[in-house]
Amino acid sequence: MIRQEKVKDIYQNLVELKYQLYNSLFLTLPLDAVEQASLLIPLLDEAGRNGLNEGRNPQQIIDDFLDLHRPNASEKERTQFLFKVIQYVERQVVLVDALEDAAYVEVNQTESLNRLRELIERIESNHLQDRFANLLEKFSARVILTAHPTQFYPGPVLGIITDLTAAIKKNDVAQARDLLQQLGNTPFYNKEKPTPYDEAIQLSWYLSNIFYPVFGEILDSIAAVGGIDDDCFNAQLLSIGFWPGGDRDGNPFVTTDTTRRVVEKLRSNIIECYHREVRELKRRLSFSGIYDELDAIEERFYLELSGEVEECFESVEEIRERLDAMAEVLEEKYQGLYLDLLQSFRRKLQVFGFHFATLDIRQDSRVLRGIFEAIVAAQPELLPADFDSRDEQEQIVALLTITGEVDVSKHEDPLFLDTIECIRAIKDIQKRNKERACQRYIISNCAGARDVATLIALFRLAGWQEGELSVDIVPLFETVRDLQSAGASMSALYSIAPYRKHLESRNNKQTVMLGFSDGTKDGGYLMANWAIYTAKEDLTAASREAGIEVAFFDGRGGPPARGGGNTYKFYSALGRKIESNEIQLTVQGQTISSYYGTRDAAKHNFRQLLSAGMENNLFEHPERELTQSQRDLIVQLASISHDKYLAFKAHPLFLPYLEEMSTLHYYAQSNIGSRPAKRGGSSQLKFEDLRAIPFVGAWGQLKQNVPGYFGVGSALKAMEEQGRLDECKALYRDSRFFEALLGNSMQSMCKTNFQLTAYMADDPKYGEFWNLIHDEFQLSKEMVLKVSGQNQLLADAPSNRYSIALRQQIVLPLLLIQQYGLMKLNSFSDEEQETNELFPIYEKMVIRTLFGNINASRNSA
Repeated sequence: MIRQEKVKDIYQNLVELKYQLYNSLFLTLPLDAVEQASLLIPLLDEAGRNGLNEGRNPQQIIDDFLDLHRPNASEKERTQFLFKVIQYVERQVVLVDALEDAAYVEVNQTESLNRLRELIERIESNHLQDRFANLLEKFSARVILTAHPTQFYPGPVLGIITDLTAAIKKNDVAQARDLLQQLGNTPFYNKEKPTPYDEAIQLSWYLSNIFYPVFGEILDSIAAVGGIDDDCFNAQLLSIGFWPGGDRDGNPFVTTDTTRRVVEKLRSNIIECYHREVRELKRRLSFSGIYDELDAIEERFYLELSGEVEECFESVEEIRERLDAMAEVLEEKYQGLYLDLLQSFRRKLQVFGFHFATLDIRQDSRVLRGIFEAIVAAQPELLPADFDSRDEQEQIVALLTITGEVDVSKHEDPLFLDTIECIRAIKDIQKRNKERACQRYIISNCAGARDVATLIALFRLAGWQEGELSVDIVPLFETVRDLQSAGASMSALYSIAPYRKHLESRNNKQTVMLGFSDGTKDGGYLMANWAIYTAKEDLTAASREAGIEVAFFDGRGGPPARGGGNTYKFYSALGRKIESNEIQLTVQGQTISSYYGTRDAAKHNFRQLLSAGMENNLFEHPERELTQSQRDLIVQLASISHDKYLAFKAHPLFLPYLEEMSTLHYYAQSNIGSRPAKRGGSSQLKFEDLRAIPFVGAWGQLKQNVPGYFGVGSALKAMEEQGRLDECKALYRDSRFFEALLGNSMQSMCKTNFQLTAYMADDPKYGEFWNLIHDEFQLSKEMVLKVSGQNQLLADAPSNRYSIALRQQIVLPLLLIQQYGLMKLNSFSDEEQETNELFPIYEKMVIRTLFGNINASRNSA
């Protein structure tokens, strides 16, 4: 309670009060949107709150407001005013982002909650340095940056946020005022979709400005532990994965040319970082025998950056050897002065190499199957004549040992040709930037062993010879059915000699990716999370039995419905039955900017991530192990919630509701990402083709957040009716996994606002369906509070609660305008949609409201 009050005071003083100050400053700026909208926004906010409390719908609220404050305006002029409101609120959200970033250390109490420091202190007090050194040789944590379209800030706006944050930290009001004025004149949306290369360029900013210095700081702090030297560190203790330019799943705009360009961009970025750091080193290491050596290294970097040479050094090992020689001189002649700076640079070289981040290649299993089938159709001699009559294991062996080469001259399909070219390009990338530059191929929607074998067959047919496949084949299991059979699928693969031979060349390590997003879309919140947890246990057991080390790669999105939420709680909740020598997870869009957008935030979240995984390996944690009775209870809860969700998903109005009453249709028109909103080219929406991001995002825009809780309330209520509520309370108290599960669900519920869409309860078509959703929300909220013992949602996470409340308050006008636009659009007849000039204006209005709402939520998609 004391900590909660402290956080409340900090948040109010450093964020809420400063928001009032800087927002009042914003009102004085000579900006068109400010002059037209700013004075009326508080009145619109008040009218909205009062109107929703009185049960009026958004169209009534907005129309009455405009009748009062724009009485003589035409309908077109009224829409123009609403666009000004949207523009102003968008910038208010940026102000909150900057204020929270500036207060990040204080609000999140990063020093008192520094888990990594606590871990190191515990290691030293228990004299576990040797054990810790052994762990450092094998443990790794990797964050993979994806280009999934959940970030609505264009690059210039991100730059303004960074500078505004710095000005706020220094209390430089004059600079903040200028930046707010710049913000008011800077566009918030892309007129055209970005290319995959554009997305890579935008994300590369984080690599150079955040990850490079932060990784150095964290590695230096670990190296300071007594008895730990640099030889203990494995090269991937901390590392970055990268998907822009490599993720082909459903994105026809990613080509091999894109892949090559992105790899070169990453190389040039890391060399720029090295070049800059060597110049800084020269300022301190100005000693005879060292300065000239650093100068020579700097010159080599410059020559590559200027294009005068193709490669500055053959490998980073060459540079490290020179640094080691310099270190000896420092110790012998200069009392080791500034040796720590030299060693810090050496560690970065080890982590980042010449690749900076590992580019992952990903493609859907159905595409890969289709390409292989096309090859065989054109060259049937590649497979044994009796292939179709063989059993599955024999077929898999035939695929794994296939010989020959694809004749690309027999094919014209661009996707086919590019897939084969990409597989061949990986060789070139590895030759130039070493293996870590591009060493994984991920199979989306992997159904089992055959899909893995099919991809290896494609590699062999594309020219990769026996024994030289320096690529990890990573199956991605996503649906509940595939998750439940994942252990058996991999066990079958491990038993096949050719695949075991491949794994031996990969240090007997198998990476498996698990999809939270599509798992939740497929089976609901509780079942998806439990299916992933048990899949990890099954995969761990199967791998250990086969003598294989499995590494789990979690495809997590921003919101809890896509695997988001508290990362430390999630990874610290895994028991010993789940392999945890590596932590790998995707981050995207707003999650990148909110978790890793500043050095303070990135340092805190990386420290939490490392400590969560290391704790699991170093200490016994009984609260992280599930007893059989706890497992039985979770199975029942998951089963009940699964049935509830499946019935909901099977409702005939499920997809029509999303298409007609939400913003689902408009995600693809927002130009925030290069990837289409759904897989496949069919004009008819099919649930299986619907991507998780627009699916979850549409529910978030409605402020209903269905995927983050639906079925939870029904499951807990069923236990209560069986007289087992105390068992659920005990489960929450004693199981860190279940506590994290319900805590993340609370976050989803905390961001709802059913008043906004309460008018749908009376809709002749969708009224019953809306009530079905609302009833489950109310039940879930009631039961989660009962089980957790909290008196309000997120009572134990005050900083999150206060942030959500402030942001919900600011975007209420946007939410009202969005619903107003949707209601207007639904009122147009088919003929009017083609002829009325206002129809595209209202469409644009709905699209524009997406930006501010998404950014305010920070992890809503």
